[in-house]
Amino acid sequence: MNESSIKIRLMQAEDFDAVVGIDEKVLKAPRPEYYEMKFEKLFQSKDYLPVSLVAEEENGTVVGFVMGEIYMGEFGIFREEATLDTIGVDPGYQHKGIGEQLINEFVDHLRKMGVQKINTLVDWNDSSLIHFFSANHFSPSKTINLERVL
Repeated sequence: MNESSIKIRLMQAEDFDAVVGIDEKVLKAPRPEYYEMKFEKLFQSKDYLPVSLVAEEENGTVVGFVMGEIYMGEFGIFREEATLDTIGVDPGYQHKGIGEQLINEFVDHLRKMGVQKINTLVDWNDSSLIHFFSANHFSPSKTINLERVL
């Protein structure tokens, strides 16, 4: 398998099981409810544009995905920012450039739609994910996420 044999395409509703399966392999815990909500918003809401992508082998096997949103806002007013909220690559395909390929296609797709900034959140203690995003030209924003534990 090489990077050129991987095709990136828009995510479809039929990709649900593959996306949930990859996420479970990566996190070692199932989250089908999270993806039910994400897929419902992605494929049934008129307030969000389709920007989520999958990476698949030539035989159609989905091996990675990236999910994000562009919110259309009130009265269809376009916001020039998008979010990247979920990315996953099957552990058997990691460290082969697929994550970078997904990010590059995601960025190109959003750029063509007029997006000028992509936001994402990363756990401060997840150094490998911080390194991945840094290597893909993400940098700390000028805002700080604050929380209060109750």
